[in-house]
Amino acid sequence: MSRAGSALRVSVKAPGPEALGLSLEERTPELPPGWCLVEVAAAGVNPSDVKALLGAMPKAVFPRTPGRDFAGTVVEGPPELVGTEVWGSGGDVGISRDGSHARYLALPAEAVFRKPARLSMREAAAVGVPFVTAEVGLREAGGVKPGQVVLVLGANGRVGQAACRIAAAAGARVFAAVRRPEATAAVRGAEAVFDSSGTDVAQAVREATGGHGADLVFNCVGSPWFSTGNAAMAHGATQIFIATQDRAVPFDIFAFYRGQHRYVGIDTLALSAAETGAVLDGLRPGFESGALSPYEIEPDYVFPLSRAAEAYRIVLGGAPQRVLLEPAA
Repeated sequence: MSRAGSALRVSVKAPGPEALGLSLEERTPELPPGWCLVEVAAAGVNPSDVKALLGAMPKAVFPRTPGRDFAGTVVEGPPELVGTEVWGSGGDVGISRDGSHARYLALPAEAVFRKPARLSMREAAAVGVPFVTAEVGLREAGGVKPGQVVLVLGANGRVGQAACRIAAAAGARVFAAVRRPEATAAVRGAEAVFDSSGTDVAQAVREATGGHGADLVFNCVGSPWFSTGNAAMAHGATQIFIATQDRAVPFDIFAFYRGQHRYVGIDTLALSAAETGAVLDGLRPGFESGALSPYEIEPDYVFPLSRAAEAYRIVLGGAPQRVLLEPAA
């Protein structure tokens, strides 16, 4: 059976944010043997989705349907999977092949993972890239242990919010830092949220921890927070990077080796849909039990495909809210 549905399409690199080159077409996804056809109920919009349109992602191909994150129902494929509510994401989905900003999404069976029953389709679609990035970053840094001190820099962003929630659920003492007072409202799960415009964040963390500092520093922005992260690191601490504004930063080698520090870099675009889905599946018990809380979905930030360009520009503007598309709307 072949099914046609609306899908966003981008044919060439967009010239800029005001001309993203998105069109809406009726498409029938190809379904190789053993693959699943997912009817997408909701799909997250990530900065990487927009940046790929603007040519900032070297692996992005054209033409394609964008979109990495999704939640929906398997409507075709292996009989044991048909009817299953699923969620997922991937560094390849929507980047090097057609993605989730469409009514239907074709995926290999190994990339299909059961959605947490406790989460709505909107909540499940919103987890995706931000929670996967936070989980992989913390895992590659050695994992979060109860009682450890975790500092999240740029905590008002989606990955920062996820890192706070994951670390808190693991029993860590979580501190967060933002760069403006109004951004503190977006953070959940932190013992304290420091506004760097009026606070020395590293000093505040050391004071709150009896001089110990942070065992794990999750730096969501990169260069603007680099020196703060270093100053806050405890002996033997690790700082995690997922992005940056400037490629080069001043680096004190002496403080680095005397502090026995480590740096970890994370790029979830390197993970396939199957690998990304496995990370989500590892998070599923936390969402099922309620130990992990999903993003709060604001209806004003849920858009039909016909308003996708508006949704993309909101994400590019740095809104802390999770932005979603609903292909059937």
